Amino acid sequence: MELNVTPEPAAAVELPLYQGIAIADVVLADSPAAAADACRLLLAEAVLGFDTEAKPTFAKGEVSTGPHLIQLATEERVYLFPVRPQMDCSGLRQILESRQILKVGFGLGSDLAQLRARLGIEAQGILDLSRALPGEKPKQAMGAKTAVARYLGRRMQKSKHITTSNWSHPRLTERQMLYAADDAQAALRIYRAALAEGHLAQT
Repeated sequence: MELNVTPEPAAAVELPLYQGIAIADVVLADSPAAAADACRLLLAEAVLGFDTEAKPTFAKGEVSTGPHLIQLATEERVYLFPVRPQMDCSGLRQILESRQILKVGFGLGSDLAQLRARLGIEAQGILDLSRALPGEKPKQAMGAKTAVARYLGRRMQKSKHITTSNWSHPRLTERQMLYAADDAQAALRIYRAALAEGHLAQT
């Protein structure tokens, strides 16, 4: 999730639309067996796109109970892990706490705090691209939409309706799954592009 980041540049509206992942390549790991299979595959990766989603809070003083969804992306697929009560987090913990697997994403401060508070996961090997990539101005964070325009030459649309939807619902819609998957995979694609341009140090 990203907050307080640079607005989308005016020139970006003229770019072709970002083509995200196909729903056939989104894996919903919503059972213990599916989650175990997904984690086994992800443990073999060196770099993953990473993000989380949480049901938004609207009332004053209301505390988020997120994360409600954890997304991990490879070049070919995105794996979505719904966070359920009493779920076995051992596989996800192994990935997220590994220093050998780099997890890249945007605006990860609240994501990491929620992982720690709700699941007791102390994520390691994290690269927050909003801070690592050079912004338009010194010390200015870069958002995913701006980075998609700069590094991928595409315009990324984000639906506020989907952003603020109920991520804790037991049955996610296809639009929710695609939105969440694109957030994680776009971060990985941007990381690769920025690395190729020399804007990031080889990790």
